[in-house]
Amino acid sequence: MQLWYSLVGLLPFEWAAPGAMYFMKNALLAVLVISPLFGLLSTMVVTNRMSFFSDALGHSAFTGIAIGTLCGFADPMWCAVLLAAAFALLFTYVRHRSNMASDTVIGVFSSTAVALGIFIATLDGGSFTKFNSLLIGDILSVEPGKIALLAAILLVVVVLWVCAFNQLMLASIHPALADSRGVKVFWQEAVFTVAIAVVVTVSMTWVGLLVINSLLVLPAASARNLARNMRQYHLISLLGAIVAGVAGLMTSYYIGSSAGASITLYLAIWFAITFLLRKTRM
Repeated sequence: MQLWYSLVGLLPFEWAAPGAMYFMKNALLAVLVISPLFGLLSTMVVTNRMSFFSDALGHSAFTGIAIGTLCGFADPMWCAVLLAAAFALLFTYVRHRSNMASDTVIGVFSSTAVALGIFIATLDGGSFTKFNSLLIGDILSVEPGKIALLAAILLVVVVLWVCAFNQLMLASIHPALADSRGVKVFWQEAVFTVAIAVVVTVSMTWVGLLVINSLLVLPAASARNLARNMRQYHLISLLGAIVAGVAGLMTSYYIGSSAGASITLYLAIWFAITFLLRKTRM
């Protein structure tokens, strides 16, 4: 982290001065790690028509935090990560073993998860308000250890994209054809959904449960308006997520707004611009 702090110290901002405001420097690093993850995963979420999957994962993560808190764990987040990963695997299994549409399966799991979370949180007259911070998030509370975890996930996702991108896209567009070509559709989708589960769970406390779904939809939705091929699709999604992430963090710092909401609004503006450009181009 000292190397990162030294590099940030070169920036022309008061919070970047050496020996001061480490929370802001950690937050900037977190954004630079999270944004590419959201940008890449967004392309697969939109292509697979799983836009509300992250919402369902957020609900399961909330349930995991409620369980971890009930059990007295020092950091209930790890309980949430495990439950969200199990939730993602179970979702993939049910979707492959039934003829139900993805949105139907997501609805079943999402409603069950949020009901279980509220049930556990309110046991013995417990108050739900202690979990309100998860709805909005606080990126200034980010810890270096969790940034390292997301950096490792980013590396895994990049390697997966480089080594198996064609197979992933074929499995997304035509699962039956992919299976006939020897592509292990189930396991590829399992890795993909677990990656989303961990990213959503770990970053949920930073950007907020209410807006995290938009961060997995808007980058790719905007890129679709401009991209003429798959390379442009991924590049525009990635760059849009990074620019919106940094701009949202700076905005939240200087005007005191929620970082997650600020990032989402920048992405929404970017979507509107790309939509207008798309209409003009047509």
